[in-house]
Formats: sequence, C-alpha cells, structure tokens
Amino acid sequence: MPPGDATPLARLARLYGVATSYRPSPDRTVEVPGAAVVAALAALGVDAGTPDAARRALAARERELRERLLPPTVVCWGGRPPAALDGLPDGTRLRIVTEQGETRASAEQLPPGVHALEVSTPDGRTAKAHLIAAPARLPAPPVRSYGVLVQLYSLLSRRSWGMGDLGDLTELTAWAGRALGAGFVQINPLHAAVPGAPTDPSPYRPSSRRFPDPVHLRVEDVPEFPYIEDRAALRALLERAARLRESVLDKGDLIDRDAVWELKRAALELVHAVPLGPGRRAAYADFLAEEGQALEDHATWCALAEVHGPDWHNWPAPLRDPRSAETARARAELMDRVDFHSRLAWRTDAQLATAQRTARDAGMAVGLIHDLAVGVHPGGADAWAQQHHLAAGMSTGAPPDAFDARGQDWGLPPWRPDRLAAFGYAPFRRLLRALLRHAGALRVDHVMGLFRLWWVPQGQPPTEGTYVRYDAEAMLAVLVLEASRAGALVIGEDLGTVEPGVREALHERGVLGTSVLWFERDWEGTGRPLPPERWRADCLATATTHDLPPTAARLTGEHVGLRDRLGLLARPLDLERAAAAVDTGEWLALLSRLGLLKGVSGGVSAVSEEREVQAVHRFLLRTPARLIGVWLPDAVGDRRPQNLPGTWDEYPNWRLPIAGAEGRPMTLEQLAASPRLHALVDVVRGRSG
Repeated sequence: MPPGDATPLARLARLYGVATSYRPSPDRTVEVPGAAVVAALAALGVDAGTPDAARRALAARERELRERLLPPTVVCWGGRPPAALDGLPDGTRLRIVTEQGETRASAEQLPPGVHALEVSTPDGRTAKAHLIAAPARLPAPPVRSYGVLVQLYSLLSRRSWGMGDLGDLTELTAWAGRALGAGFVQINPLHAAVPGAPTDPSPYRPSSRRFPDPVHLRVEDVPEFPYIEDRAALRALLERAARLRESVLDKGDLIDRDAVWELKRAALELVHAVPLGPGRRAAYADFLAEEGQALEDHATWCALAEVHGPDWHNWPAPLRDPRSAETARARAELMDRVDFHSRLAWRTDAQLATAQRTARDAGMAVGLIHDLAVGVHPGGADAWAQQHHLAAGMSTGAPPDAFDARGQDWGLPPWRPDRLAAFGYAPFRRLLRALLRHAGALRVDHVMGLFRLWWVPQGQPPTEGTYVRYDAEAMLAVLVLEASRAGALVIGEDLGTVEPGVREALHERGVLGTSVLWFERDWEGTGRPLPPERWRADCLATATTHDLPPTAARLTGEHVGLRDRLGLLARPLDLERAAAAVDTGEWLALLSRLGLLKGVSGGVSAVSEEREVQAVHRFLLRTPARLIGVWLPDAVGDRRPQNLPGTWDEYPNWRLPIAGAEGRPMTLEQLAASPRLHALVDVVRGRSG
C-alpha cells in the first residue's frame, strides 16, 4: 500500500526529501509505491523496512533535527548573512575561516568561496558547517550572439581519424568566429567513456565526467608526436587511420569509436615512449599537483580496468575499494600504466585549452559551451572513486509522462544529497571547476536534477521509482560560484516536465534556459505557436537539438516515416502524419503571417524546404533570446537525427557523420564551402530578409 501522509513512513520520507507522491500534471496526483520509498531511504542509510524500524528512524531523525544548530552546509547570496543563522539563540558567537585564510566573527559581506563556519551558543553547544558564499546571480551574456551546435564526433575533416576530434574543434572555432561571426560553439559532453568493445557510444553515460576522453585527441598535435622513433609503426597506423576516415566519408560506414580508439591508443603508446623535455615535464608535474587525488583515482581505475575489465563491481573484492592497501599496491605495480593514463588526461586538457583560446582569439564572445551529463556509468571510474557519495542500488531516470508511458531508467547512479551536504558539495564543486576551466559556458543536461531526481531501485521498472529532493539552494550556489569564478555562463536544459518554481529559481540566479521552437506554444491558453515577442529573453533559442529531428526532416515529415519504420509510433501512421502536418502547418502559417516566409498559404508550403529552414531561424531572431543556436546539420539540410530516443541497435545513435540533404557525409572543409550553410548564416547575421 502507498504510504499515507500521516504514517511514520511518510513523515520519515518527508524529512529525508523522499516523495510519497508526485504530480505529473496540475490536475493529477500519483501515489508512489511504498517499496520505492523504503528502497530510497535504505540508499540514504535509513532502515524503514518494517513499521517498527520506520518509527525508530523517525524518532531518531526528529531528535537530530531538534538538537541540530546548523545543517551541514549553509548558503549566503551576494554577501548577505545565511538565513540558517536566524534561528540561532541570542548571544551565539560565530567563527568563520574563509577560503582565503581570513578569520571573521561576522557573516556580513563574505568573499565568494566555501568557508568553514563554527558557532558556539551561550549554553555551551557548538556546531560546524560549510558556508557557501556565492554571488547573487550570474551576469547576462555580454552581447546577443548566435553560434553553432554540433556533436564533435560527427564533425570530420580530411585530417580526422574516423571521427571528429579536438583539432577539428579548433579549426571550427577559428573559422566560425572569424569567417561567420559566431559567438559560440556548443558541443556534446566530452567525458571519458567506459572502455571495452563495444563501447557505449552515448556521450551521456560516461565513465568519468571529471576528465575528458582521450579519443578526442588530435594525435599529430601532441608536441612529442614528431619525435616518435618507430616510424614504420607510425606510418602503418597513419595509413589505417586514413582508410578508417575514408570508410566514413566516402563509403558510407558508421563512425566506429572503438576502431578509432584502437588506432589512437597504439599511436599514443608510441608517443608515451618519447621522453618529456624539461619544460613539458614541469608542466605535467603542475597538472598532476593541481588535479591531485582525483586524477590519481581516475588513472588508477583506467589501469586496473586494463587488467580486470571495465566494471569495478567484478574486480577482486579488495580492489573495489579505492582506498584499500591492496589498491595502493596495485597502483604501485601498475605505475607506468597509471602514468600513461594521467598523461592522456593532461594532453587532452591541453588541446581543450587550445580550442577555447582559439575561439576567444577568433572574436567569440562566449567560445566553447561544454555539456555536463546527468550522471556516470555505474561501473566506471567516477562511480568507483566516488562510491561513498553515490546511492547504492539506485538509478536515475524519469517517471511515466505523456511522451513515455513506461518511464525511463538512465542507468546512472545518483549522488546522495546527504553526503554532498556533509562534504560541502566538494565533488560537485571539483567537477564544475574542471569543466569550466576551458569553457565560456556550461550546458547542464536535465538541470531539474539540481532540485530533484527520479530514483529507480535497481531491478525495478521506472514506474516503481520515486523523486528524491536535493538542496537546490546549495546546488545552485555551487554552480553560480564556480561559473562566476570562471567568468562563464550557465545554460540549463529545462525541456520537458519541469516542476513549478524551477525555472523561476534558475532565472533568479542568472542561469539561462533552453527554448526549442517546436515546444514553444501557448500551453496555458490556445495551444497555438507562441509569438516571438512572448518568448523569454534569458535562454538559448534553437530550432532543434541532438535528441530531436533535424529541422528539414520535421518540415518534410520524414521524421514520422523514420519512427514508423522502427516501430516507435504509438498511433497508426496516417494519424501520426496528420498530427505532424498540423503541427508544422501551424508554425509555417505563423512564419508567413510575420512576413518571414513568402509563398505559404493555409499551412501548405509553396517554397523550398531550405527557405523554410531559413524562415525558422528568422523567427528565432525575432524573439528576445540572448543566444541563438544553429544546429550545424540544419545548415546543410541533414535529415537524420543524431540520437533517436527509444532505440538502441535499431538506429545508429551517436555514430552518424554530418551529411548534406542528399545524405552524403560532408567534411569540415566542405561545410566551410557550402552555399546553403552560408545562406543560413547570412540569415542569422541579419544579412538576408
């Protein structure tokens, strides 16, 4: 039976932020299964498996909260004292040791940072807490600008080794900034993938979010590359790389990340044999010192995975603990491999720095927009190193909704909110700092996860989960603090079902939202397409995303046929086609009424699909959105989505190169010469229409 609001289990769940019900829509409430509540509490270290256990846990929690002077982490915004101090007894003394090493007796006008707070009451009680002092909000983008959105692996040049790399990204930023006047380039997550064949190609289920994947390295740009001694071995690798590139660009093969990594790894082993010069060695030593324990853990996991396999749950029991004596001995025995993987992280970081520096040198106001995935693979490096901070036995996902009646299980273990708070959100802070180091902005996938996440007990369907709440104020404070330190923007991916109050809270702190044309309708009124003047200003506005059909496919209705061929339609094909035609027709009619597209009458287009794509982007310019994003495949008429949710092997997700309207792959060099691309760029730069 679902727990009622007055039961001990329900009261206990509420005190730990575990939901016993949720509202998928304003007029509907769904009760959560009691077993899901019990499982979520167990993952938080609370035994509620029986009524007696729930009563005991409730009494203990209520006693703890009554006696607690401060929560583990408190927040202050814009130099104002934390609200948590308001409930302290009169005469309580404060001692604050700031991040900068200064000791203070007042919480007024604290510098930004994460400080140590101690309080002493007149009756002799004491407490300690982490104090996060964050700016009141992030500044708005310096200027309104447009940029391109691209999945990096899909952007191949004539120098790539079968998939796009950081050399291609650097070329793209230099060209887009200097020749196209773009203000930013947004890319997919570059997080390190879980090794093994076949590798999960999704960039949203990584081994580590903290460190980038060395598969993105441009091997020839590594400074030690010219000094490889085994030239015959290198020539053979370069010849294989050329064949791999040609198979994708000229023969229609899919991008094969595993084959690319096999070649690059062999080449990087040759690079590893080249001694570092004194200056390079000093730079490497600085990187090791700066990254510290996190890099040592990551490289150790990579080395152990080479021996014991990519899922640490299957390793010998002592090695499952990153702090065990056996793990320390194994690290020492594998020191050369640990060093190899540490150098890969260093070299990848250096090429990321080059890409962002090139973007800014090319005049981009923002530069690179990196992407933060929701979580990590349960068997990967971060899950091994940070298992103390993760909820064992749980996976994140989404409850059933209008788009997926079965719900979703993403297979990503969630952070424990209690452990984050106890450690002053240190894992989250370090993650953000690493991602923002070479970024002008950070896109946060499923930004609603800063507020709550749907936890699914492992082995159960997504319908048997529940929401677990996080301290959104603390999560936002860390996000704003680290972004302000980096001088970067933050863009929240707030599409789909969004809890009331979330967008308002993000807006208050200067976090931009994401607005996709096809979803912007007057949902509380007529349901018709939302006129441009009613769009929000603080957002990145786009026509599509990597999870949606390209604009050309939507305009022509090809996306419906694709879903039908894959058996993904919930209704008969003719009904789906009719609904899609009505949706598209309403938008085209609005574009026509606004004078953005000539030759449209009654929703039936009398002009080319290319002109319609241009009209869609003219519409985006009419909105007050501060950032306008152009999906790079849209610029050349590509009709294939990069990812089709709901499919696995049925569709080549994350493995398609950018292609033109006829489906033929296009290189970066061909993109730069594309008349269709330049015509669309003229539109978004205000030079056309």
